Amino acid sequence: MSSTTSSFPERIELSGEGLVLRDWTEEDLAAMPELFDHPDIAYWTPIVSPFDEAAARARLDRDRQLRADGTTILLAITVDGGAPLGEVMLRRASEGTELGYAIGPAHRGQGLAARAVRVMAAYAFEQLGARQVILELEAENAASVAVATKAGFSLLDVPLITGEEKGRPYALQTWGLNRP
Repeated sequence: MSSTTSSFPERIELSGEGLVLRDWTEEDLAAMPELFDHPDIAYWTPIVSPFDEAAARARLDRDRQLRADGTTILLAITVDGGAPLGEVMLRRASEGTELGYAIGPAHRGQGLAARAVRVMAAYAFEQLGARQVILELEAENAASVAVATKAGFSLLDVPLITGEEKGRPYALQTWGLNRP
């Protein structure tokens, strides 16, 4: 089975490291702006800004389409399957199985991102057969560099990924974690 053609399960719930990563639901729409409408998220991620209820609806719809297409999984990060505290992403791309995350400002400093990334990496290794997962982040994003390090990733010796997002140039480093 090719990693680019196999589909993802319609429903996913992953548990580990004191977290429950679960599908986004209609009930989460009201909580999403509180998590994603923040200058840090606007600056460091491609998530739309400002992030309001319409953006939440569009993101949930896009999440479901990307899942159906077999390219991307977006899961809410929770401690108990309840209120979302952030999001973790798995994306199948030409450069590899990429992970990403965004933690709501009120929930930072609890190790949520590193734990969610480790749980999602385990899913990629065990369920999807990935040999390596990657994070793409800017060297100046100290919080994300700390997450990558804490989650066991190391900086790969590959060219920077450059581009422009929201009118701002970026240069992304690629960090990798190999299957145990």
